[in-house]
Amino acid sequence: MMTKRQKIISAKFISVLVITAAAAFTMLNVKDFTNRREGMNAMTQLGEQIREYKKSRGSLPSESYVEDARLKLAGAVRLGAVRYRAIWLTYDSAPDTILAYIEKRYHSLFLDSGYIVMRLDGTVEWMEKIPFETRLAEQQSLEEIKTTQK
Repeated sequence: MMTKRQKIISAKFISVLVITAAAAFTMLNVKDFTNRREGMNAMTQLGEQIREYKKSRGSLPSESYVEDARLKLAGAVRLGAVRYRAIWLTYDSAPDTILAYIEKRYHSLFLDSGYIVMRLDGTVEWMEKIPFETRLAEQQSLEEIKTTQK
C-alpha cells in the first residue's frame, strides 16, 4: 500500500512525464511546420529571381541557372531538389501552369505531406498530394511523363 507521500511523488512523476512527452511531440511538429514555412519562403525568393531573369531577358532561365540560384538562397537546405519544368512550357502556357515544385514528406499529425509549388506567374503555394498530382498530370505532355519517369 502506498503512503500519501508516495502517492504525491508518483503523481508528480507522472505529471512531469506527460508534460515532457507532450513537449517533445509538440517540438517535432513545430520543426515540420518551420521547415515547410522556410521552404515556401525560399521558393518565393527563387520565384522572384526567375521573374527578374524573365523580365530582363524575355525568357525563362535554364535549369542550371535555377539550380545555381537555389544554392545561394537563404533556406536552400529547406528546399531540397527542385523539379523545374521550363523546358516543357511554351510561350502560350497559362500563368497558373506549374513551373517548379518540391515534394515534402512529413511524419506529423498536424501537417500532411505534399508539394511546394511555383506557378509560371511566380505565385508559390502548398498543395496536397492528390490535387497536385492531378493538376500536374493535366499539364504534362506524354513526352515529359516518359522523360521524367526514367
